[in-house]
Amino acid sequence: MKTENGINKIIPVMLAFFTMGFVDLVGIATNYVKEDFALSDTAANSFSVMVFLWFLVFSIPTGILMNKIGRKKTVLLSMIVTFIGLTIPFFAYNDIAMFIVFSFLGIGNTLMQVSLNPLLANMVRKDRLPSYLTLGQFVKAIASFVAPVIAAQAAIYYGNWRLLFTIFAVIDIIAIVYLLVTDIVEPEERNESSSFKECVGLLGNSVIFFLFLGILVHVGIDVGVNITAPRLLQERVGMPLSEAGYATSLYFLFRTFGCLSGSFIMARFSPVKFFMLSVLMIFAGVAGLYVCENAIPIYVCVALIGLGNSNVFSIIFSNALLYMPSRNNEISDLMIMGITGGAIFPVLMGIASDIMGGQIGAVIVLTVCVAYLFFLMLKMKKLALG
Repeated sequence: MKTENGINKIIPVMLAFFTMGFVDLVGIATNYVKEDFALSDTAANSFSVMVFLWFLVFSIPTGILMNKIGRKKTVLLSMIVTFIGLTIPFFAYNDIAMFIVFSFLGIGNTLMQVSLNPLLANMVRKDRLPSYLTLGQFVKAIASFVAPVIAAQAAIYYGNWRLLFTIFAVIDIIAIVYLLVTDIVEPEERNESSSFKECVGLLGNSVIFFLFLGILVHVGIDVGVNITAPRLLQERVGMPLSEAGYATSLYFLFRTFGCLSGSFIMARFSPVKFFMLSVLMIFAGVAGLYVCENAIPIYVCVALIGLGNSNVFSIIFSNALLYMPSRNNEISDLMIMGITGGAIFPVLMGIASDIMGGQIGAVIVLTVCVAYLFFLMLKMKKLALG
């Protein structure tokens, strides 16, 4: 029987969850890169493609790799790839170099998303796993929250926002060494991984297809708001980016609060009913972005979107697993591939903003995303999911 590992073995895994949150620096970094190189919204938002495209390419191959080399080694590989990406700005800083940086961060995060949760699942008792997974997501959210703060402080006091990469690189190397010297026993057996064809073939089921699109839209909103919120403050309030970037931290602060409170709320209420409430909050926040011209109302809208979007992934993911439990491995890989939405929708937002000459174009694309969540909400209610 699996026994609970000591806290000394859980800490390095939680530190790995912290490094998982490094990928969320793409939101604030994109805005600094846009400003530094005078890029259009379309060009700047294309950086998110280099982060999230790899979830489409590497999710299933990572599962195959993990079955060959083990979970711990795959997590270590993910952090090494992340470290390489974080060190590139030390040697080169231009638009091409940043495309490479975001590519390494995306590949590293894909490797980690696939392997870290199974590694943790191997270390704790089954009845304790949900609480530890929630703790892991909370730790991850801390990294997402502090990234814009660190970038802003580095820009204000040292004139170099890229010190963010230095700090995260140091933390990453500490996490690598800590996990490397930690002895973790893994099961000898390896489950056979599904092929790409088997995984994608599940999209032929209409329910799985709708839920997959829900993941795409959720991540699109997540990344899109991170990029767009600071630009709205710059455009409408005239804030410098060093101040406007705190909107991203606010988003993740409320997203973190939503994750923690959501686990308690869903213990008392139906996840589908909670999903309906979440969609309504996102809608209220996005609707407000059409009319708000001052900082405080914009912050309130961003907070509403963060709170509403905090549990969308877990509700959709769990419903997909419950709908077809016999195909959990394939569905898990497919839902992780859905994180590619972070590559699709920000680019559409950039194109729309460039065409319309302002961030209202991005808000329109966000509205389309919310409209789909309304459709999915009605679909889930009709099918009595959750």
